[in-house]
Amino acid sequence: MGDPAISLLIDCGAGKIDHPGGTLLSHLKRVSALLDGWGARPALRTAGLGHAFYGTDGFAAALVGLADRDRVRAALGEEAEAIVYRYAACDRKFSYPGLADADGPFRDRFTGVVDVPDAGQRRDLVELTAANELDLLIVNPAMRAKYGEALDRLFTRCRPYLSDSAWLATRRLMG
Repeated sequence: MGDPAISLLIDCGAGKIDHPGGTLLSHLKRVSALLDGWGARPALRTAGLGHAFYGTDGFAAALVGLADRDRVRAALGEEAEAIVYRYAACDRKFSYPGLADADGPFRDRFTGVVDVPDAGQRRDLVELTAANELDLLIVNPAMRAKYGEALDRLFTRCRPYLSDSAWLATRRLMG
C-alpha cells in the first residue's frame, strides 16, 4: 500500500517541482530524515515530509490549497498536519524576530491572525525550521553564503527550543 504522505506528495506533483538539491520531493524526504536522525517524534518527522503542502513564506509553490486540509490531515495525521499548517502559515518577517521569546508573537500569513504559540508549538516550529534550512544550506552553497549568517543568529537565539541533536547539527554546519 505504501506511505499515504508519500503517495499524496507524488499525486500532487512534488517529484516534478525543481528545488535546491533536486526535486521538492527529495528535499522533503531529506528534511524528514534529518528530523528522524535527531530523534524527533513521529508527528514531527511526518510534518518534515509534508511541510510544503501549503507552500511557505520562503517557497510559494503550494501543492494543495488550504481547502484541502482534510485531505492532507488524512495522509499525515492530525498532529502532523497542524504542524505543517503552522509552519506554512508563518509570516517569517513578523514572527522570526520573536521566535526565541516565550511570548513572541506569531502571525498567520494566510489569515493575518496573531497569536503566541505555546512552548511545544514553538519547539516544533524551530526544529522544523532548522531541518528545512540546514538541508538547503547543505545542498546549495550559494544559499549558505547568502543566508548562513542570519540563520546562524536565528538558531543561536532559538537554542532553548532546539533539541541537542539539532543544535549540534547547526554547529557542525555553521562552525
